Amino acid sequence: MKYTQLGRTGLKVSRLVLGTMNFGPQTDEPTSHAIMDAALDAGVNFVDTANVYGWGENKGRTEEIIGSWFAQGGGRRDRTVLATKVYGNMGADGDRWPNHDRLSALNIRRAVDASLKRLRTDHIDLYQFHHIDRRTPFDEIWQAIDVLIGQGKILYAGSSNFPGYKIAQANEAAARRGMVGLVSEQCLYNLAERRAEMEVVPAAQEYGLGVIPWSPLHGGLLGGVLKKEAEGRRRTQGRSADALAVTSVRAQVQAYEDLVDKHGLEPGETALAWLLTRPGVTGPIVGPRTVEQLEGALRAVELELGDEVLTALDEIFPGPGPSPEAFAW
Repeated sequence: MKYTQLGRTGLKVSRLVLGTMNFGPQTDEPTSHAIMDAALDAGVNFVDTANVYGWGENKGRTEEIIGSWFAQGGGRRDRTVLATKVYGNMGADGDRWPNHDRLSALNIRRAVDASLKRLRTDHIDLYQFHHIDRRTPFDEIWQAIDVLIGQGKILYAGSSNFPGYKIAQANEAAARRGMVGLVSEQCLYNLAERRAEMEVVPAAQEYGLGVIPWSPLHGGLLGGVLKKEAEGRRRTQGRSADALAVTSVRAQVQAYEDLVDKHGLEPGETALAWLLTRPGVTGPIVGPRTVEQLEGALRAVELELGDEVLTALDEIFPGPGPSPEAFAW
């Protein structure tokens, strides 16, 4: 496994991030533990989750699965850089009481204590804001984070799904308080969805945030979906089905699959390897449902894409470029 610094911090993290959103809803606890063990054995030390994962009446379940894995000992917690998120409503289904979501100081305090209990640990390495909160000022948010850092409950703060201007606002507010501020941004970014390159990635680079792309295969669209569909190995659904309904997108995906086949590459591994070449990217989040899927993702770290392939990928999936040139002169 290869490692890099998380943004401008001294923290070293693996170039693949183990995403856990499937743990619970699609992957049972024993299989989830097997995946985490395999990832740790391969050198993946960065694990990402969120308090709402498990969803619906089972929200929080994913953190519990990770907590029971830590409880097995064997240095699992010490070797893991643990990231979770706060924002979503964690009240019981049908609970109409306020203050169970967003980024108020009250909810941040309540949410971090609940996550620590489910995760069976005394601290969270990277605590991420899952979404912007238009109602809560950053001074309040940072006051809450400052207290948690002082208590030793969290070490770093990061963002997820923030636009560029909110990254700037957040870190300027933190700087006024003499705080480190955001050290990472987790955003939707892949070959088929490159709008983050307009402002989010440049803002992250300007402020020293590591970029952590989620959905690196765009819901399976970049994982050989057309070939699998033709062979009857996959029923296209969700984001992939919606995208492939557009003729031009289907043509792009076909050109992509033809390109990687021509060079003897695997589609999913190629999409991950491409992200690892992008400026500012710490590592993409992979969300395997099986150990076999994890093994395929691991191969991407060692995959070197030649100039010919990189140029062809840009031709098939041209990015918008940075702003303002993306929409002006």
